[in-house]
Amino acid sequence: MEETVGFLYHQVAERLEQMIGKGILSTGDKLPSVRVLSEEQGISMSTAFKAYGELEMKGLVEARPKSGYYVRFTPQELPQAPFAERRLPPKDISVGEMIREVYRNLSAEGIVRLSVAAPAPEHLPEAKLNKSMMEALREDAHSCIRYGDIQGNARLRQQLARLAFNWGGSAAPEDIVTTQGCMEALSFCLQALTRPGDTVAIEAPGYFGVSMVLNSLGLKVLEVPVHPETGIDLDYLENALGRTAVAACLFVPNFNNPTGACLPDERKERLVRMLARRNIPLIEDDIYGELYFGKSRPLACKHFDEKGLVLYCSSFSKMLAPGYRVGWCLPGRFREQVLMQKLAHTVTSAAPTHAAVARFLEAGRFGLHMRRLRKALHTQCLRYTQAICHHFPDNIRITRPQGGFTLWLELPPEVNAYALYRRAIRHNISIAPGQMFSADGRFSNYIRLSYGAPFSEEIEGSLEILGRLVGGGGEYGGDG
Repeated sequence: MEETVGFLYHQVAERLEQMIGKGILSTGDKLPSVRVLSEEQGISMSTAFKAYGELEMKGLVEARPKSGYYVRFTPQELPQAPFAERRLPPKDISVGEMIREVYRNLSAEGIVRLSVAAPAPEHLPEAKLNKSMMEALREDAHSCIRYGDIQGNARLRQQLARLAFNWGGSAAPEDIVTTQGCMEALSFCLQALTRPGDTVAIEAPGYFGVSMVLNSLGLKVLEVPVHPETGIDLDYLENALGRTAVAACLFVPNFNNPTGACLPDERKERLVRMLARRNIPLIEDDIYGELYFGKSRPLACKHFDEKGLVLYCSSFSKMLAPGYRVGWCLPGRFREQVLMQKLAHTVTSAAPTHAAVARFLEAGRFGLHMRRLRKALHTQCLRYTQAICHHFPDNIRITRPQGGFTLWLELPPEVNAYALYRRAIRHNISIAPGQMFSADGRFSNYIRLSYGAPFSEEIEGSLEILGRLVGGGGEYGGDG
């Protein structure tokens, strides 16, 4: 049937979405009626109606009674946040103390957690994971109560080797080391490559957990600017490498946290070649790589690795089961060093959860789940952005990510992000202040907001309150 061949309604909706994104169709433009769209595209009325329904669900169009469909929101109307070289560390609190304060409230009831870059529980396949867990326990001769292989569950590593095909990789199970989440993989790689006092290049802004690990290992930091669309500034990095001895680089090329920036594939190749010439290892954190909104997954830097200098790290925490702590790395030529770190700190990975994820992947459940999750996140990204556009002052800037979980907002210069957090938490709204995303507390007028939870009246109400706080209006004013 017409409706089932290639999801025709989705194809029509996608073309219209592209026209809206490119500004060919602008906010307020009237779209063809369902009947006209049906005739022009040679599709049924039902298919045309489904196409508009999908765009309406994403908040891109709206149906007006007795009038038809209109473009509701054009993403390009929002200016994009540039990188700013501000160095305005908070005066009353360290970056570490700020991080602890923000995440101390995560378990409290009634908090709207715009600060958490993770999928909401309703997006996770809990029932199917439970089924996979029971199957894994039944299949194991000892119900997964014994120590596993030091390198990791063999069936899981087999499935991870197959998953590497998605990012352009070619891996064998023996190339892979499993870990308790991605942060453990990053930590093992850092310890395998560096000694206290060494310098590691990282992104700015970048995930605060990386800075905390570097600090705990006694490592120095070289921060490399991130463009909000195209990722790390390779020219800056190349110049810095000529002046500074760097033991390793640790970057998130696909959908950087917090900006959502994605390094284009040709620039990934340039990065790998640049580091290979200097024999500098690259620790690649690809935890968001599967969360793309476009037609195809972006390649990983590991795809271009010819010398074994790229240590690829990822996990299922952002896409399947945060609590299962299933991560992995492909350490390249450094596999034995990483295995020694695992043996010294963990010995083996958790047997039940790693076996359950292996079973989930073997059953072919992962692909369908990811298609649904990517569609949900793309829709939520658009809806959150639309609400921010409506409720925040006109002089803010916002990123337009093509994947991941987060939006990066530049607020007016007079707004201190940490003070804004303290005011927002009084209204049970948790945000991530920009100071958390650099080693020295810069980005003091930036915030990160996550769109991991489904858009709702509660979310819109929270964004409305936050917009008033940013504007300093009425009862929402004050310095926190």
